[in-house]
Amino acid sequence: MVTNGMTTSYANRVGERLRLIRKQKGLSLQEVEATSTQEFKASVLGAYERGERAISVPRLQRLAQFYNVPVDQLLPQDVSEFAAREDDLIDLTASADELTPLPRRGRDEEFRVSIDLGRLQASTGQEREMITRYLGMIQVQRQDFNGKILTIRSEDLRAIACLFETTTDGMRRRLDELGLRR
Repeated sequence: MVTNGMTTSYANRVGERLRLIRKQKGLSLQEVEATSTQEFKASVLGAYERGERAISVPRLQRLAQFYNVPVDQLLPQDVSEFAAREDDLIDLTASADELTPLPRRGRDEEFRVSIDLGRLQASTGQEREMITRYLGMIQVQRQDFNGKILTIRSEDLRAIACLFETTTDGMRRRLDELGLRR
């Protein structure tokens, strides 16, 4: 049997997840309302985020579609697990000039590739489908749904290159040809 306190606590954690994803998308409550053509009112979404109001499954699904994230990412991963706080967010919208270089861990660091997810979504073809699926998996693992840029590691680039039966250099060139590299 679920106690009222546990239900409230879970609603708060769902709200934290909703807020986290919205902030990763770089949207204010008012921007969500405007962009969704008032499907999601700022006051109602704020109540969901504060845990003051329960969100139905169909509304949760619509919100996930709006944010372009899997539904399960709007829910706490475990009843006992607390969602990440706002200050745990990583700003992935910064320009290359604003980024602090990562400490070098070896030769592989120079093979990181940043993918423009907006351009990927706008592209067509079988390559798009395969790359989108692979990058979607990375986003779920990293809990990174800002939707603009995704930097992949050298091992991820190698895996994608294997899917396309090419080398990492060949894959890097192909990503350039497709206009997906930043």
